[in-house]
Amino acid sequence: MSSILVVEDEDRIATFVAKGLRAEGFTVTCVADGGTGLDYALTGDFDLVVLDIGLPVIDGFTILDRLAADRPALPVIVLTARDSVTDTVAALEGGAADYMSKPFRFDELMARVRLRLRTGAPPASEDVLEGAGVRLDLRRRVATVGDVEVDLSSREFRLAEMFLRNHGHALSREQLLSQVWGYDFDPGSNIVDVYVGYLRKKLGADRITTVRGVGYRFGA
Repeated sequence: MSSILVVEDEDRIATFVAKGLRAEGFTVTCVADGGTGLDYALTGDFDLVVLDIGLPVIDGFTILDRLAADRPALPVIVLTARDSVTDTVAALEGGAADYMSKPFRFDELMARVRLRLRTGAPPASEDVLEGAGVRLDLRRRVATVGDVEVDLSSREFRLAEMFLRNHGHALSREQLLSQVWGYDFDPGSNIVDVYVGYLRKKLGADRITTVRGVGYRFGA
């Protein structure tokens, strides 16, 4: 069964989450400060991290930055009392796979844990995706266009990965929202269009075409 690291300084919440996850059959390790949490996340054999933002020693945003650089395939679900749009965007841009505001229902957390464990890391045999002159190194999280390395944010990289995995096929905005951002975003949001715009600037406008009434297609 999967192993989950819970980094949460509120003992009541940590106990609640750990008890529920263990009841579902997961192996759970709990730590109460960001310094220990970062050490465990970088060196431990974990399949997923449940992370608070307001931690002592090192805050959750700093942990997200380090994990995005050193363990990008490790999915992180953020739990926090902060519910502003700015904090949500910062966490997701920092590499979080999902974001939940406190208080929350355990059954919703459980659903997100199962989703992220299914869709988190690429298969071990697949290291590189290529198409239309774009190359994504999934292990190193490096994107190149031709021979030029391109700087992509964590979210831009995931969107590019989704496009390359479906090279030549039209993808709806709903599909992209579900797979890249998770189902907690409002389907009426224009976040997909905004990020497609970012990718067009970095990968080349002609590589991503708009399919009227459907969404977007990468490549021919």
